[in-house]
Amino acid sequence: MAQVKELLALNIKLLRKKKGFSQEKLAETANLSAQSISDIEGLRTWVSDKSLERLANALNVDIFQLFIPLPLDEENRNDSELFLYNQLIKLRATMKEDIDKRLDQFYLLKKPSSQ
Repeated sequence: MAQVKELLALNIKLLRKKKGFSQEKLAETANLSAQSISDIEGLRTWVSDKSLERLANALNVDIFQLFIPLPLDEENRNDSELFLYNQLIKLRATMKEDIDKRLDQFYLLKKPSSQ
């Protein structure tokens, strides 16, 4: 769920910047508070269905587009790359844990019995 929240926050921020909106302008357009926009982009809160609809309308996108990775361009490349880098770091840690567990299991199966 954290990955979805991060992607949503990133997409809202990128789409907001692409439209040239400040957080305050997006809040005004979406009929939300500026603090709400800040909290969403800062990963401090989740978004209600109603707020998602308002944000999508204010950003002129379909709701589903808030949940898919945006294409990279020069303007949003750094934010998107950072998001993807962080996801890869998490994936690597998860895979390493899984590999370590499997190696431990293998070692225990192959360990010579002591007499």
